[in-house]
Amino acid sequence: MMRTVASAETTYVDPSALLKLYIHQPESARVSAWRARRKGPLLVTHHGRVEVINGICLAAFREYISGEAMDDALSSFEEDFAEGRYVQADLLWRAALQRAASLSQRHTVTLGCRSLDVLHVASALELELKTFITFDVRQQRLAQAVGLKPILLSK
Repeated sequence: MMRTVASAETTYVDPSALLKLYIHQPESARVSAWRARRKGPLLVTHHGRVEVINGICLAAFREYISGEAMDDALSSFEEDFAEGRYVQADLLWRAALQRAASLSQRHTVTLGCRSLDVLHVASALELELKTFITFDVRQQRLAQAVGLKPILLSK
């Protein structure tokens, strides 16, 4: 039996999972291990980029990290773009938002997904990606319901 492995180029990584590469959290080692096994750049939407940056700054606000650690994390994140580890995704936002609304109408009543989680799944679909990395069980269920292969790193 041949095993299929998700490549970086076909995978949408929820920004809350990407954040774990820059802010030490209990799941950071699992995200780092997954990323180390996957070669190639990850697509990151403009919204995802903002979400990671905001998460780093929010960690400093909540005093989980120092101001210096925040600056280092922000620099490291931007360096990953400059070095080609991430590619800014060219996403048609009107289509992504329309798809998110449609997904919400069909699935939120049974899955209880939050709007930003639905938007990330819709973005993955619009980008025609195949797999979806998340730590959120509801988001994982939505990804699976719409035909993406979810990878829940928390297990």
